[in-house]
Amino acid sequence: MKNYITTPIYYVNGEAHIGHAYTTFIADTLARYSRLVGNDTYFLTGTDEHGQKIEEAAKKLNKPTQQFADEISATFRNLWDEFDISYDQFIRTTDADHKIGVQAAFAKMYENGDIYKDFYEGNYCVSCETFFPESQLMDGGCCPDCGRATSIVKEESYFFRLSKYERPLLEYYEAHPEFILPKSRRNEVISFVRGGLTDLSVTRTSFSWGVHLPETLNEPKHVMYVWLDALMNYATALGYGTDEAKMAFWPANVQLVGKDILRFHAIYWPAFLMSLGLPLPKHIAAHGWWTRDGEKMSKSKGNVVDPREVSNHYGVENFRYFMMREVPFGQDGDFSQRALIDRMNSDLSNDLGNLLNRIIGMSEKYSDFNVDSKDVAQYHAKELSDAHESLKAAENYLFELQPHRYLEELWRVFTIGNKAIEEHAPWVKIKEGRNDEALATVALVANLLAKASVLLHPVMPQTTTKIADALGFEITTDSYNALIKNGALLNPFTIKKIPPLFPRIEEPLMAEAPKAMIEEAPKAEPKPAMVDKKETTLSEEGLITIDQFFQTSIKIGTVLDAEEVPKSSKLLKLQVDLGEETPRQIVAGIREYYSAQSMIGTQVCVVANLKPAKLMGLLSEGMILAAKDADGLSLVRPEKPRLSGSSVG
Repeated sequence: MKNYITTPIYYVNGEAHIGHAYTTFIADTLARYSRLVGNDTYFLTGTDEHGQKIEEAAKKLNKPTQQFADEISATFRNLWDEFDISYDQFIRTTDADHKIGVQAAFAKMYENGDIYKDFYEGNYCVSCETFFPESQLMDGGCCPDCGRATSIVKEESYFFRLSKYERPLLEYYEAHPEFILPKSRRNEVISFVRGGLTDLSVTRTSFSWGVHLPETLNEPKHVMYVWLDALMNYATALGYGTDEAKMAFWPANVQLVGKDILRFHAIYWPAFLMSLGLPLPKHIAAHGWWTRDGEKMSKSKGNVVDPREVSNHYGVENFRYFMMREVPFGQDGDFSQRALIDRMNSDLSNDLGNLLNRIIGMSEKYSDFNVDSKDVAQYHAKELSDAHESLKAAENYLFELQPHRYLEELWRVFTIGNKAIEEHAPWVKIKEGRNDEALATVALVANLLAKASVLLHPVMPQTTTKIADALGFEITTDSYNALIKNGALLNPFTIKKIPPLFPRIEEPLMAEAPKAMIEEAPKAEPKPAMVDKKETTLSEEGLITIDQFFQTSIKIGTVLDAEEVPKSSKLLKLQVDLGEETPRQIVAGIREYYSAQSMIGTQVCVVANLKPAKLMGLLSEGMILAAKDADGLSLVRPEKPRLSGSSVG
């Protein structure tokens, strides 16, 4: 079986951050698992290097654009190499073969009648490399995606007939419910497409840093729209338009993206593929964003987490484990030094590392390091059965893109091992002369460690290689088939005494912590300017002025995700799109009247300029408006769908 796995190609407008690392860790885990089970696997990552934004960034630094792209692209590749990412190809959109492939795709779409020439006039966002109709703009003509100012651009352009694919896309989503993962994101995409698709401008003439059109069109001033160029990388990496031998890997099995670029991958990309007559990927999987100690990361706050510094301080595999275990895929995650240390001390040191240390110590004491599985099934059939159930469940969760649940099931196996030692107390049985039973318990735990380590290998390959070496076997497709698929036990072996894998970590002094993880000292908030008291208080009649009313910012928000707050019968945690760079987390006391599922995809009115507050330890960045009377509570909503971020008032 062939299996093609991709990360998004990362835009070279800055060095890699924690979000890039998260996507790449998950993709690497999927690729390693795919190889482990015997699939012919191809894993692609790389960098996206064209567009006006890159051209302008290079000019600001007084560097040739290609040199600028080379330098930033190298930082990504070097980091992935440091992290031992097992990619098969690192593609760059400045590669010659990629350009040829993109030109071939453009020519085919043109021949199919899906690309035509016209003029475009509208608001263009350089940051997002996207035109927006006036109806979608935020206050002051700002971009609805990133909030930055747009500029009016009029230029000749080629257009892709995206509107032609509105119905085929909706039919495909209906027929393939697993196409977009997690499923909560599917409704968001379907809602957008049902709102109507307009044809997409796919060339630019206002800058030159991009892939030029095929020579047959004789259009030297046109370069391709960066998203058409970038999305085609997944096919050109396999030789589309050049040497197509590797196209046997198409369609991709899993294409991982951040939720901010889901629309491009779940709407534009499949439409392009339909035009080219290529099958669509099996899964487009969108993950959430990462915050830092409950706050959005930004350079101005000084709270951006540098993945290299975290890795250097705590170890790349501990970092990988934390990120994939800490947050459900698709939801936003929060990075904190305390949470990372807790995971390392509890899960890794106590549950896994200490379990291995215990059986090494017992085998040394009771059997001169020799371990034999011959009596395990006789004395521990129940533990083996429970462990195999968890191992099977773990694999199912990985297929469903739930790596946190995958790891939870593996840790159940380690828990079975720790509990078996406590319940069967080999040291007691040795004293009673029941040596066979005592040694069977030691061998049971060795087998549980071996089996769970095989499936942990895609997440922590270096760690599990050490465990397997101590237990006298190698992690290969053969050992996967034997220990996992066939339920076999280890052959007799001599266990190796190795140093502890996960020494406990005491929280470091702040001076010892990585620079990127040190919180800045709180700065004194500026005192409000003195104003006329009568302008800031209610009149005797309880009335306010129009100026006072407009001090409150109320915006239309679209609920992207919702979940119940544990231990609360009233609160829901919502992720709300307010047309900003990232969604806001809002904790609302509406659970008694609205279920989490019913909120997803709906629009609400949000007080957007409230000072953030914490409710039950969760950061809330706004307030949802609702009315309540004797008949219950009802949310205040727009009469018709409106663009996220639209002002109310």
